[in-house]
Amino acid sequence: MKAILNHIKGDRVIWIIVLLLSVVSILAVYSSVITLAYRSRSGDATYFLIKHIIILLFGFMLIYLTHNIKYTYYSRIFQVALILSVPLLLFTLLKGVNEGSASRWLQIPGLGLTFQTSDFAKLALIVYVARTITLMQDDMRNLKRGVISVTLPILLICGLIFPSNISTAGLLFINCMFILFIGRASAKLIFTTLGIAFAGGALFILIVFAFPHINNRIATARSRIESFTKGDKSSNYQADQAMIAISTGGTFGKGPGNSVQKNILPQASSDFIYAILVEEYGFVMAMVMVFFYLALLFRGVRIATRNPKTFGSLLAIGLTLSLVLQAMVNMCVAIHLLPVTGQPLPLVSMGGTSIWFSSIAIGVILSVSREGEQESETEKQTENVVAAT
Repeated sequence: MKAILNHIKGDRVIWIIVLLLSVVSILAVYSSVITLAYRSRSGDATYFLIKHIIILLFGFMLIYLTHNIKYTYYSRIFQVALILSVPLLLFTLLKGVNEGSASRWLQIPGLGLTFQTSDFAKLALIVYVARTITLMQDDMRNLKRGVISVTLPILLICGLIFPSNISTAGLLFINCMFILFIGRASAKLIFTTLGIAFAGGALFILIVFAFPHINNRIATARSRIESFTKGDKSSNYQADQAMIAISTGGTFGKGPGNSVQKNILPQASSDFIYAILVEEYGFVMAMVMVFFYLALLFRGVRIATRNPKTFGSLLAIGLTLSLVLQAMVNMCVAIHLLPVTGQPLPLVSMGGTSIWFSSIAIGVILSVSREGEQESETEKQTENVVAAT
């Protein structure tokens, strides 16, 4: 055990949080996947359990590999990734796997897995924005350079995601705005970016309303928002079933595997896995899950504030916020505080590459933490040498 711990660097609390979330994920997925198992595997839920465990193990391997790479190297790596994400997003819109009237996925040949190109682009854009803001620290008042270097890439990536995944585009845009604010970007740049984004989004929506056959995701989003605000039960089937699961869970839940709503609730093993967790493990589990993600946010902020480099700080806080914000949106949807968005619960919901991209984000955060620890250790050693002489 000690030999293993010697190879694990970075914030140990984050490692523990990820491990605990993975354990929760295995329990929840094995319980909630039963309907899917009967539909496609003659009731063999073990197949999905083994597949999910393999995905989680590979995710841990990704965390380990990425946390061993010096975080400054990601500056260049994800700059290339951002360039690659543009044709990938375009290809997904035109030729991607269509599900639920949206082309969000690309098929990975030979693996039987699909991945959302928006997950890849999201990771690349956050790192790119952190890098660019760092490079612009001495020239923050240059609005033209800021628009070209920061605003246009943000709007391009979010704009390519928006037609098929409005919630992801919105969360990513908010995340980037937060990085700009934390990175002390000028108010002119922030408001210019907001203004162009709102104008472009409004124009796109008007065009879609005028020509509905172009894109039907706007109509779907509009329908969800209207049914949410009006409380239309006929259109709020998923949210209502999730609320039933949560309300019947009580304080300590019905017990592992005893969920009733997992047989009724669509996407029980992915988008609404939080509701199944609360039904089986009760209000206690609801609070525990919130605590895990808030603890992750706290550790991410701690890593950011203790890192002496601007890029490391922005990287840690940007990636941490992306995971926590997505988690909070998922849980708010389950308890009917937000309209249905289709956001999975990071590191918990059943999935493939979504877990892997979350793992890469965790690995990069741990890399920032590891470098910060090494720099602190070096400073202490230098101080001790100076004190001894």
